[in-house]
Amino acid sequence: MAKDHSPANYKCFHFLCYLLFFLCFLYSISFIYYSHCSSPCSPQTTINSPPYNHSSTINLISFPSSWNHLSFSSNPPPRHLKIALFVKRWPRQNLAGGLERHALTLHVTLARRGHDVHVFTTNSSFPNSSLPYYSNAALTFHPISPSPGGYLNQALAWKEFQIQNSSQPFDVVHTESVGLFHGRARNLTHLAVSWHGIAYETLHSDIVQDLLREPKEPRHSAFSDKLGKVVEEVKFFRNYAHHVATSDHVGDILKRVYMIPEERVHIILNGVDEEIYKPKPSSTISFRRKFGVPESAQLVIGMAGRLVKDKGHPLMFECLKRAFMEDSKFKTSVFVLVAGDGPWASRYRDLGPNLILLGPLDQTQLSEFYNSLDIFLNPTLRAQGLDHTFIEAMLSGVPVMGTRFASITGSIIVGSEVGYTFQPTVESLKESIFKAFSDGRAVLRKKGESARNRALRLFTAKKMGAAYERLFLCISDNLYCNYPLPADREK
Repeated sequence: MAKDHSPANYKCFHFLCYLLFFLCFLYSISFIYYSHCSSPCSPQTTINSPPYNHSSTINLISFPSSWNHLSFSSNPPPRHLKIALFVKRWPRQNLAGGLERHALTLHVTLARRGHDVHVFTTNSSFPNSSLPYYSNAALTFHPISPSPGGYLNQALAWKEFQIQNSSQPFDVVHTESVGLFHGRARNLTHLAVSWHGIAYETLHSDIVQDLLREPKEPRHSAFSDKLGKVVEEVKFFRNYAHHVATSDHVGDILKRVYMIPEERVHIILNGVDEEIYKPKPSSTISFRRKFGVPESAQLVIGMAGRLVKDKGHPLMFECLKRAFMEDSKFKTSVFVLVAGDGPWASRYRDLGPNLILLGPLDQTQLSEFYNSLDIFLNPTLRAQGLDHTFIEAMLSGVPVMGTRFASITGSIIVGSEVGYTFQPTVESLKESIFKAFSDGRAVLRKKGESARNRALRLFTAKKMGAAYERLFLCISDNLYCNYPLPADREK
């Protein structure tokens, strides 16, 4: 009998294939979620306890856990590297995303340790044609005209790189994400790429956002295209010699799902400047007064970043709206400070005087902002990378509250002693906020101390810079792949 090749059967077959993939994906997400610990959980999880015997010598290339758990020499190495950095944009004051801020923090730290850093980026990063200056850090900038789409022009950047490389070859090349495309990167063995978000993570984000979609709201047109993007990444990621995962979760995904050999995947968690973000008790009262927070406030919650949909602000708006309606005490005694700007700013104003919009803040102002808080909350729906705002708050001695994504629970909020986590639903978020409210300031201060201690151990610019420095040295000279070296043992 002839087979039925009707369009209806084809559609049914394709639907079953997508359904099967979707169910497999949900299973993998559940496995990763539970294996990486949900809150509350024990602080001693396998992902945060690297299998390293401090009396033995190891090869760093095969070290399976975060390099932030290791202690490298605080003294600059005897060998100084010539480093090429490819980054799409260079930060402009407070107008920068996490990737750009990572590039700034890391490479200023490396330059201050004596390394010769060359930055290949778009000239649109410097609108006044004046290149930035950083004290005790000599960075050489190579501004490149952007592509028609506003990105780093790969052909021009590569030509400038070759000119600089011909006089004295670079010891190592670092690209922030696809600052340097894989077509050219595949020919460089002394290259490392840092990933601040991968397509596989966006699938989880898209599922969450689709579940929160209003009944009459249309599904995003790109929803079904993300599967193809994951496949494309799996294909071209292998062209980069070394991969730096900025969270424990991404390191696991790069090894298991993207099938990159373990010796080419290195986990180095993000860090921020510990000299800027630190406890400053004297600024707490003055900052609150400046923006109209009364001394009678029992809880001050803070949020920071772009006020857009995928950062969770529709979820947060609905949560606060219900909380203010359901609990009169909460409405009169809880104040929410929001640093940043975006479409949801106007919606937040509708919640009343207890919701205070601060607008974009520079780093000094952000430091004062964190110090004015009882708790910092990030309602993000994007399960990508390792958000700097969590780290900035923790270094400031503030407990944190975040969405229960694997990157957050696996690296940041590893237990209830540093903060709270919630499922990306209104009810779960509201429950966590009310829990923090009922716990009170004494409990929150204790959590803040634990959060700062964890951040000092793992998330400082010095810690991140020392780990990247060692990786770059290792890439250029195998001698530095041994750990510990005599200099590492010096106190």
